Amino acid sequence: MLKTLIRLRNYLISGLLFWIPLILSIIVIKFFLEFINNLIPQKYLPEAVFNLDNTIPGSGIILVLLILLITGLLVTNILGRRLVTLWEKLINKIPGFRNIYKILKKVSDTVLNSSTESFRKAFLIQYPNKGIWVIAFQSGDYRGEAESIIGEETINLFIPTTPNPTSGFFVLIPKKDAFELDISVEDAFKLVISAGVVTPDSVKIKNQSDIKA
Repeated sequence: MLKTLIRLRNYLISGLLFWIPLILSIIVIKFFLEFINNLIPQKYLPEAVFNLDNTIPGSGIILVLLILLITGLLVTNILGRRLVTLWEKLINKIPGFRNIYKILKKVSDTVLNSSTESFRKAFLIQYPNKGIWVIAFQSGDYRGEAESIIGEETINLFIPTTPNPTSGFFVLIPKKDAFELDISVEDAFKLVISAGVVTPDSVKIKNQSDIKA
């Protein structure tokens, strides 16, 4: 009898583990699509433009994608780049707002620019004390006077918090103390966000020879 109850409990848990992530994913996607649709005036949505009777879930995404594509097409040609330059000059004349704009633009350029190394490598470092290991991500190549003060090559790292990786700590440490992991950034983020519950098949140092005995 006891074994049967344990087996039934395991079945229930297995069922929950299947349905909970699926249902939560659907809820999140539904919320995101509704948020986009509510953000855009109803008269500009496809169903309003084409006089459709029914509301199309997530139709606002189509409009957002079109705006992004058109904007990207415009800003990548000569005339568009000139307009962007004029726009940024105008923004730079607005006190307060210009500082926020500059910071956000720099962050977005760094994260989305595929030619940089930012957030494309995961590292293992000791923080906040020796013996405590955390996962960090390369966040840029700023060195400034830090290298001259530390006296050796440094690396910029961002240490995300769990379960919210959008907050965290920026550290600048000697490069020899940061060990690159042989896993994708996506897998490393999953490990951080899940607090170690979701783990990749293997977490190992990319160059084992870098570790000093």
